[in-house]
Amino acid sequence: MSIAKATVRSSVLAETKYETLEGNVYFPPWTITDQCQLVDSDLTTYCGWKGHAKYYHVVVEDITIPNAAWYYPEPYEAAANIKGFIAFDKSKIDIIVE
Repeated sequence: MSIAKATVRSSVLAETKYETLEGNVYFPPWTITDQCQLVDSDLTTYCGWKGHAKYYHVVVEDITIPNAAWYYPEPYEAAANIKGFIAFDKSKIDIIVE
């Protein structure tokens, strides 16, 4: 099985045998490393089949990347397997699959 990593610069933010949905890798919360700090954002979005997503700002070393990660705290039944898992915005965070 492949391993997915979320990285910024040389810092690994998360690493997991991964769960994908709509082209995004969803990382279990326990795979987030100490190199990554997630800070609550006010941004929320809505998906008709997954539900309401909440966002995080990602803090790594000396940089803050706004609204760079999201999760579904109470997804609809069709997306129950990603409840609480964290996805990173691929335009802001590097996702590497090995």
